[in-house]
Amino acid sequence: MVPNLLAIVFAPAFVLLIHYFEFRHVVLLYLFFAIIYFVFKIFRKKSLKDMVIPGINVAVLSTAYYFSSLQTVKYIPVTLSTIFLLLFIDAHFNKRYMILGFTKRFYPKKLSQEEEEFVKKGDGYWVVVMLINTLIHLYVVNFCSDILWAFYSSVGWYILFFTALAIQIIYGKVYGVKVHTR
Repeated sequence: MVPNLLAIVFAPAFVLLIHYFEFRHVVLLYLFFAIIYFVFKIFRKKSLKDMVIPGINVAVLSTAYYFSSLQTVKYIPVTLSTIFLLLFIDAHFNKRYMILGFTKRFYPKKLSQEEEEFVKKGDGYWVVVMLINTLIHLYVVNFCSDILWAFYSSVGWYILFFTALAIQIIYGKVYGVKVHTR
């Protein structure tokens, strides 16, 4: 819960803080909290996979501090989106069924065989969604204002994901399960 809340407030708070304080001080504050979170994950003995995102945050914020670059900070969401895109590409081509794993973890009812077959094919759909998300992030970072970047990096991509999820669920319920199981 706390990491999700931090992801939502990361960009808007950053833009707000650099308006009132020196850029390097704001980055140093963010870097301080990123290091604390990274160390916390180490002491909780999380897996290497759980250390990737905190590690990227520390690396990118350190780079942003060194180069005094807002553009570097703006690439944190792009980097994370690209990682998720690559994970979905891997899941799709290597039949790891990432979406099926999420569905079984969070969906309370047992899936029918037809539903399970449909959900197995969902990784390809999420490759497209993640590609769109990554491209939007790149566009926003390079061609839009800091305010629009802060909006998309905090709330906008959630809107994209929930819309994509709703489309997948509605399609699956109405049409997809029947078509994909023939």
